[in-house]
Amino acid sequence: MRAGRPSVGLLPWGLCFAAFGLFPLLYALVLSFQQMNPLRPDLIRFVGLENYARALGSPSFWHALRTTVIFVVGTLPVTLTLAYFVAALLGRIRRAQSFFRAAIFFPATLSMVVIALVFKSLYAEDGLLNGWLAASGLPRVHWLQDVRTALPSIMLMDIWASVGYYAILILAGRKTLPAEQLEAARLEGLSAWQVERRIVFPHLRPVLLFVVLLNTIRSFQIFIEVFVLTRGGPLESTLTLVYHLYERAFYHFEMGYASAIAYLLLALVGVVLLVQRRVLREGRPA
Repeated sequence: MRAGRPSVGLLPWGLCFAAFGLFPLLYALVLSFQQMNPLRPDLIRFVGLENYARALGSPSFWHALRTTVIFVVGTLPVTLTLAYFVAALLGRIRRAQSFFRAAIFFPATLSMVVIALVFKSLYAEDGLLNGWLAASGLPRVHWLQDVRTALPSIMLMDIWASVGYYAILILAGRKTLPAEQLEAARLEGLSAWQVERRIVFPHLRPVLLFVVLLNTIRSFQIFIEVFVLTRGGPLESTLTLVYHLYERAFYHFEMGYASAIAYLLLALVGVVLLVQRRVLREGRPA
């Protein structure tokens, strides 16, 4: 094969990406400037920026955005901290390393629908959690029916499902740190905390940046958990932006308006990622 010539083996992947990735993305952009109901194709018309203006002026949009931001801000630092701590513990284990790594990573291998169904049974009125509370003499909690606990319950489930995956990524970053460098730091009299802060953490900065960006994108796209557990309730306390988009598109058949919401979300996530990247890269050693 000649140098620089694209591989024919990439052609199927490229076609799939164009058909199922690029085309829907561009088609949604076109739809965002139209009023479109798939049940009434005769009423399709160009409306320009009307869908975007409608979204930005909608209280439901801002409520869903607020709920989504609460979810992101509430889960991101907790998930990152726990993943970092778990990765540090896994790095110190000398026996049965493979078993503990597999156990930590196991939730990442499960479908989120399966995880949500399991937690839905745990959160049920007669579920295991309320059974423990009753056995301890404490009152039962309406985990998914109370506006005060519904969103935190979903956040707790998401943290549990995500920590293992990000911990393995951070652990892989820790394994790339030369053992000689750590040994030299200990010989110089640095404590374990000083080694972690001065050597390990700076070395892991690129990995942490990747984890933060990946977790941010995933958190802004929160949908399956809400769909399975609460359907946006109670009283829209768990109405996230993607679920709001889903309702407008597939319950009310406002495809153009839903596409506009999707692109507003895309712009928001892009801005957040740029800010995070700039903040996390500050102070990075050359």
